[in-house]
Amino acid sequence: MIENQSDNIENKENDGSNQDNSPEDQITENIDLSPQKTEEINTEELKNTISNNDARLEQLEKEHETLKNQYVRISADFDNFRKRQSRDQDDLKVQLVSKSLTAILPIVDNFERARQQLKPESEEAQALHRSYQGLYKQLVEVLKQQGVAPMRVVGQQFDPNLHEAVLREPSEEFEEDFVVEELQRGYHLEGKILRHALVKVSMGPGKQNSQEEVEKDTVEVDVTSEENTSEDV
Repeated sequence: MIENQSDNIENKENDGSNQDNSPEDQITENIDLSPQKTEEINTEELKNTISNNDARLEQLEKEHETLKNQYVRISADFDNFRKRQSRDQDDLKVQLVSKSLTAILPIVDNFERARQQLKPESEEAQALHRSYQGLYKQLVEVLKQQGVAPMRVVGQQFDPNLHEAVLREPSEEFEEDFVVEELQRGYHLEGKILRHALVKVSMGPGKQNSQEEVEKDTVEVDVTSEENTSEDV
């Protein structure tokens, strides 16, 4: 009887061990049967990752293009600003130099007038003349170093951009609208007008004779009209 009970106990233990091992065996069997399903899951995840990376890459490319365009515009604006600043500085420099040199030009005019009018005869007067002529040459040299150049206008066609006409007179030597005489010298400053030249302009040959003929004809008409009036009376 005791032996039968021990056999029953051993049978129960064997049955329990068989029951305990069955779920593990099922899991192992399931794992062994699902490699294809696992591969499909990994492939799907990889596709999603690639799709997300492509979208991110496209977004980054758009942002890069936007930033690149902004950089190009900013660079062009800065370059234009730098050029504009350089031009403004050059213009300001020319304006300041022009203002200073224009104030000096009347002194040059006085030196030139003195040279034309004064005719020193005594030795002392000649020495004084040479002295101020030396000062005049130094002044002219300084102006030349600053880029100032005198205009040559006599014999040139009148140009309102360069000349300022003060007088007009008939001339047998020059055609109409040509400069006959320079009354005040004009100057350039590095290709720009520093001061206009005051000039006398030709009216052309024959203008004076034509004017005299017109006056003569007018007198003759007046005389004829007076004679006709006297006859009528």
